[in-house]
Amino acid sequence: MLATAFTHRVGCSAPLQLAAMPMVGTPELAAAVAEAGGLGMVGSPMLPPDAVAALLDAVAARTRGAFGANFLMPFLDRSCVEVAAARARVVEFFYGAPDPELVAQVHRGGALASWQVGSREEAVAAERAGCDLVVAQGVEAGGHVRGQAGLLPLLGQVLEAVSCPVVAAGGLARPGDLAAVLAAGASAARLGTRFLAASESAAHPRYVELLLAAGPEDTLYTEAFSAMWPNAPHRVLRSCVEAARALDDEVVGEVPLPTGGRLAVPRWSVPAPTRDTVGHVEAMALYAGQSVAGVTRVEPAAAIVRELVEGAASLLAAATRATPSDA
Repeated sequence: MLATAFTHRVGCSAPLQLAAMPMVGTPELAAAVAEAGGLGMVGSPMLPPDAVAALLDAVAARTRGAFGANFLMPFLDRSCVEVAAARARVVEFFYGAPDPELVAQVHRGGALASWQVGSREEAVAAERAGCDLVVAQGVEAGGHVRGQAGLLPLLGQVLEAVSCPVVAAGGLARPGDLAAVLAAGASAARLGTRFLAASESAAHPRYVELLLAAGPEDTLYTEAFSAMWPNAPHRVLRSCVEAARALDDEVVGEVPLPTGGRLAVPRWSVPAPTRDTVGHVEAMALYAGQSVAGVTRVEPAAAIVRELVEGAASLLAAATRATPSDA
């Protein structure tokens, strides 16, 4: 495995973080990534404290590896942070200004605090707030996107500005991508799109089919799916925007409720379709990064982690051997 400042600080063996993907990112997926040596993550937007506890306990029951919880600042319930910090190795925040009190609350609970940022200025603010990790997200990323810069230019700016370990996110799916960001100075890579096709993912089968058929030109940076979360740019498959525009129905599908019954999903709303979703799946938010061409098959999450880390290690070792010595 590749040892970095990230692996030392988090206590894992692979410099790899699973992106938190609400609804499609299951406890099974987070645990599988953690068992394979990476940092498993679950998303917890709009969940009450007892549901957050149950979600994290479900991960803990499946792994002794490192895992974390992600909170979206526009939907944050601060009482959930205390619950997460007592159970997770890492508590991560996204889409809001870094908050020193939140970071202190995470530390009081015994967890590490991480902030995903889209600019140099936000990275500096995160470190000043006391964060143990910073995630630099490039505009190539799938899902909701914080900044407007490409990953490598942003990563260079962030690495020059902070001293804590930096995780690179956005447009990463292959071993060469992991090797490239590690060579550029990142301590780890954060991947989501590649893991949508993991066996443990809850992504709807049709969603996965469309991912497998897509290339980087088939994604779109947009604000189309803004019902429930306005003014929040995101990257999705271009086809889902076209499908939603072609629909006359204002309800695109239904998802089951844990308490029974089904919940209607309005057109242009945020939720991605899970395997239990029924309706016009192709017209729902199909989040995907520009790394989507690297999603070529369905396979276990452990196999994805192994391919990424072993491949990156081989590439970095080969690059080292090819570099002329000073002698």
